[in-house]
Parts: sequence; C-alpha cells; structure tokens
Amino acid sequence: MFARILALTIKELLALFKDKRSRFIVVIPPLIQLLIFGYAASFDLNHIPYAVYDRDGGYAARDLLARFEGAPSFDLARRIQRQDEIAEVIDTRDCLLVIQVPPRFTADLVSGQTAPVQILIDGRNSNSAQIAQNYVARIVTGFNQDWVFARGLQGMPVSLVTRAWYNPNLESRWFFVSGLVGLLTLVVTMMVTALSVAREREQGTFDQLLVTPLRPVEILIGKSMPGILIGVFEASLVVILAVFWFKVPLMGELAVLYTGILLFVFAAVGVGLMISSLAATLQQALLGAFLFLVPAVILSGFATPIDNMPPAVQMLTLVDPLRYYLVILRSVFLEGAGFGLLAQQMWPLAIIAAVTLAAAGWLFRHRMS
Repeated sequence: MFARILALTIKELLALFKDKRSRFIVVIPPLIQLLIFGYAASFDLNHIPYAVYDRDGGYAARDLLARFEGAPSFDLARRIQRQDEIAEVIDTRDCLLVIQVPPRFTADLVSGQTAPVQILIDGRNSNSAQIAQNYVARIVTGFNQDWVFARGLQGMPVSLVTRAWYNPNLESRWFFVSGLVGLLTLVVTMMVTALSVAREREQGTFDQLLVTPLRPVEILIGKSMPGILIGVFEASLVVILAVFWFKVPLMGELAVLYTGILLFVFAAVGVGLMISSLAATLQQALLGAFLFLVPAVILSGFATPIDNMPPAVQMLTLVDPLRYYLVILRSVFLEGAGFGLLAQQMWPLAIIAAVTLAAAGWLFRHRMS
C-alpha cells in the first residue's frame, strides 16, 4: 500500500512540475505575497500627516508643536489660519489629525493652570485614529514631564482633549464592517466570472457555444451579466446587514453608494473575465483568482493604511480597484460624502473597469481564434 501511495505521489508531483504554469504558480505567487505582506501589512503608522492651528503663538506652544515636528512619525502638512479650514483638511484626507492650541495656552501654563490642547482626528479609519491618538498622548506626556521637572511643579499642566470626527467612539466595527462590503463583493464577483469561461472549456461545451448564432461580444456580455447581477446583489445584502444588524450608520445617499458599487462590480467582472479567458481549467482559474485577490486585499487599505506602505508599493495600489471602492464605501457610510468629494475616487475606478473589460474582450476574441 505504501509503495502505491508513494508512486501516486511521485506521479502527481511530476505532473505538477511538468506544466510551466503550475511551476510558476507554485513558486512565484508565494514570493509575491510574502513581499506584499512584509512591506504592506503593518499596523504601525510611520507617516501621520497633520495640520496645526496655533491660536497662541507663545513659547510654550512653539515648544509643544516642535516636538511633533521632530517626531519621525508625524509629517506637518499644513498650518491653519482659520477655524473653517479644519473641516476641509479632514474631509479631503489631507491630514489625519489637526492640533488646535487655544489662545491662552502659554499664559495658563506660566500661571500654573492646566492648559487644554484639542486634537481633532479623522475617525473613518478607527484603527489608524486610535494609533495616532496614542502617539499624540505620548508626546504630550513627554512635554508635561519636562515642564514639571524644569519648574519643580506637580500634576499634569497640559490636558489632552480628543475628538474623533465621523466615528466619535472609534468603533472598529464601523470601519471593518463597511470595508467588508467591498471585500465580499470582490470575492463573489471574481469567483463567478473567473470560473465561467474556464468551466466551459473544461466541460467541453465551449466549442458548442461558438457554433451558435451568438457573436463573440454577445457571448462576452452573457458571461458578464451573472457576475454583475450577483455582485450588486451581494453588495446590497451586505449593506443591509451592516446597517440593520451591525448598526453601522449609512449617512450618505444610495445613489452615490450604488454608483460606486456598479463601477467596482464592472472592474471586478473585467478582471475575472481576463483570468477566465487565460485559464484552461477550473483549477487554473481558481489559482488565478486567488493570486489576484490576496494582493488586492492587502494593497487596498482594508486593514492597514496605504500611507504607511513604501512608495513603490503605494504605486501598485493605484491599479487596485478595491482601494478606491473602500474609500467610497467608508465615505458614504460614515461621512455622508456626495459625488463632489468622491469624484476623485470614481473616475480611476471607471478607467480600471473600462481597461479590464476591454482587455477581457480582446483576450476572449484572441482565445477563440
């Protein structure tokens, strides 16, 4: 029995490594995923863009703010001059947080009183907000210790007042559940479309389909429609569960949400059809879908911030449709953003959808000839 099992094992290994595609799939994808996980999957924040609204201008305020400028994890992006600029820098994601120093900050400290400092944090990404809040608290604690030691005082002279926008309690469920709408939509849509043409080839019915009166473009559209319909249905189902079961607030309009859903589903269908057109068997289609899904999720910012990734990896995220879709979802859910704010996320998604669908059509016709 052992000899038969050993012979069958050797036979399967030889069959696996005899195929060039199988050798490629066994060796290359794990290396790619290792590099992506190693560089992109990190919960540390190495680059926190922040803005400063210094309404005091005294030496104590300058000393405190200098500590943020000298901290390696903080990048000063803007100095604010008016109160209404705060909402602008957070809404456009130019800054993760805003440090507001009140007018009598230095005077209160010199007189021995407690001086508050307000930190306004973008709470749409609750994980990043909590990490940034801890970093800020660490710097303020260091300032307090130095101030007390230099003057022989007691107590904590600076009090930190933190307010998180769009997610006041920093509920991580709001962040992850809204992101799951994108993740589950991608998985289901990709699987449905990636297996469509490969299944026909493996079952031997693809040639029968070619002799029908249907033109290639009609066959391609017919293969696309199930993925589009199922993708929209899956997204709608997850949205309903997110709102009514997990109590995630849906602040925006359904028209904006479904525009983003449709653009993303078209892009996912295009990628799935490209994989299906290249794959000769169901196994190859499944492996191809897996090869795309894992990097797409890691590079999307689903769990780890894109700004924390190396510049070369950040460039790769520009061709990831899930990156733009997650921003649309979380902005509509938590912020109530409209078409004006999300146009810069929708047009790249539309381009990706157009390119992938066109490439899928070309591959489909090329494989038929």
